[in-house]
Amino acid sequence: MANTPSAKKAIRKIARRTAVNRSRRSSIRTMIRKVEEAIATGDRDAAMQALTKAQPHIMRGASVGVLHRNTASRKLSRLSRRIKAMSA
Repeated sequence: MANTPSAKKAIRKIARRTAVNRSRRSSIRTMIRKVEEAIATGDRDAAMQALTKAQPHIMRGASVGVLHRNTASRKLSRLSRRIKAMSA
């Protein structure tokens, strides 16, 4: 348990930051799931729209440190590659 005032404040800050990060990570996962569901149904236009909506959220998550940059890029690359394969 924290004893000093600075340690107590640090715990409060960490709790707020954790809540924000958890919310952001959850929304990113939801966006990715929507893209994957659109791909599974075979609707290329819906998948493209979902990916267009998801892309800024994923990259914002990478820029604030919720996701690693390479992880975000890899997820976007794989999703876009799956959508591109639908048209072939």
